[in-house]
Amino acid sequence: MTHRYLIALGSNVRHHRFGPPPRVLAAALARLGKKDVAIEAVAPVMRSAPLGPSLRRYANGAALVRTKRAPPELLALLKRTERKFGRRAGGRRWGSRVLDLDIVLWDGGAFAGPGLTIPHPAFRTREFVLRPARAIAPRWKDPLTGLTIRQLHARLTRPVPLPRAAAWWGP
Repeated sequence: MTHRYLIALGSNVRHHRFGPPPRVLAAALARLGKKDVAIEAVAPVMRSAPLGPSLRRYANGAALVRTKRAPPELLALLKRTERKFGRRAGGRRWGSRVLDLDIVLWDGGAFAGPGLTIPHPAFRTREFVLRPARAIAPRWKDPLTGLTIRQLHARLTRPVPLPRAAAWWGP
């Protein structure tokens, strides 16, 4: 039985072999494609401001993939891939990194296990995840809210109207 996953990708450090962050993302997907992970769709890469202490802008993307691997097995493959690209275990939270691969959604709905929660707990609040995901999977529903990626992105990015000014009834 195969499963379908939405994977978020990020990089903000040049790789000695693959070059700048957008090329790192492409190389990571090519590597996954050689590890029994079929790449179905890839979103255009976007640039985003970093969260936390990193000063470098990120290249972010998303991919729809299909594989026979269960969520913990896919997570293990993603972590091995990050290490192959030079990511160090125990690094600074939200620091600069050569490669970050996260499982955002899967066709099995919700999943919770050691070191893995699907849907990704923060994906609903991150435009750098939702915008690329919207490009390739706009109708995929979040199993917890029932909202599509398109709806989640619209809620996150819609302009917030200014509050009405109080009427002035001066002297």
